[in-house]
Amino acid sequence: MVTDDRAEPAPGRRAARALRAAARLRGSMAAPASTPSPPVTPARGLDDAIGDCGVYEDGRRRPGRVPLDTAGDAARSTPGFVWIGLQQPTAAEIAAVAEEFGLPPLAVEDAVKAHQRPKLEVYDDVVFVVLKPVRYVDHEEVVDVSQVALFLGPNYVITVRQGDSTVLGRVRAELDSGAAELPVSGRAAVLYRAADLVVDEYEEVVDLIADDVEDIETGVFSGDHLDHSERIYKLKREVTEFRRAVLPLATPLLRLAEGSVQGVDPGSAPYFRDVHDHLLRTADAIEGHDRLLTDVLQADLAQVGVRQSRIAVRQNEDMRKISAWAAIALVPTAIAGIYGMNFDNMPELTWKYGYFMVLGLILTACVVLHRLFRRNGWL
Repeated sequence: MVTDDRAEPAPGRRAARALRAAARLRGSMAAPASTPSPPVTPARGLDDAIGDCGVYEDGRRRPGRVPLDTAGDAARSTPGFVWIGLQQPTAAEIAAVAEEFGLPPLAVEDAVKAHQRPKLEVYDDVVFVVLKPVRYVDHEEVVDVSQVALFLGPNYVITVRQGDSTVLGRVRAELDSGAAELPVSGRAAVLYRAADLVVDEYEEVVDLIADDVEDIETGVFSGDHLDHSERIYKLKREVTEFRRAVLPLATPLLRLAEGSVQGVDPGSAPYFRDVHDHLLRTADAIEGHDRLLTDVLQADLAQVGVRQSRIAVRQNEDMRKISAWAAIALVPTAIAGIYGMNFDNMPELTWKYGYFMVLGLILTACVVLHRLFRRNGWL
């Protein structure tokens, strides 16, 4: 039986989907016989995909590393649990672990794909959880999202990491050293600490995004006459990607906080409730940053429109000045053109005051036009 945050499909459809997932998983392990194998570099072994494998009892790790072929026997013989950590495995690599521990094919398929939403599913006695750790690349203003999948079985924990994330490494280091006094014991300790560290990363990313949003806001309203729209849009897109990693996690954490997940100690509910509260605060901060970026983008576009309007007004004023001076210059040009035609029958050419009369006419017309244009605001 599978319980999920989504509506449960009909038994027939669920069974068909499980068969298809198992078939895809098996099919990815072997190439078609008719297709010749191209020359490739030697594939890495399964040991390369397993970051570590150890036995944990009473919150402490037993010395040494457990080989994969004996991990199943070690899990069945210990009162604690075996933790196998897989790092970016292929479907063929994880298939060996899935066969050894009887992992659900649907969950295995989701663990291999790195584009799942955060979720929590229960397959009989196996709890499957997907977390989305993030980190903020400040100099590029990019939110880098990775994926961590956890299988919590009766006496084992199998984790699958896709992408760059230090969350599982930090959890294992804390358990191995025994320096951290975790309030949750057993397999739930791995899930609790991983979720806690992931949400802590969310809060750090929110603070870094807040600094960039404040920087953009200062630039927009400082009157620096720069177009910030491209930067705002890019950051808004990253905030949207960040929201996709954060918001879906609220429902799984709420189920854990209520102590209603089969296979997870109900005594850990108060601690998951604390993580859930931190997640809700982070989600509220993300929504606030997204709304603020929208408002800042509108303000920036409005300022760009105002600056363009001012430029258009100045260009219009310049065109009027040019037109006014052109009109003033047209008067002497026209008069000089008339008297430059050199016709014989032009009485003013023989009048001794004709030259001075023409100059006075030109000067008078130019002065009148100049005063007229200044009174109308053209000059």
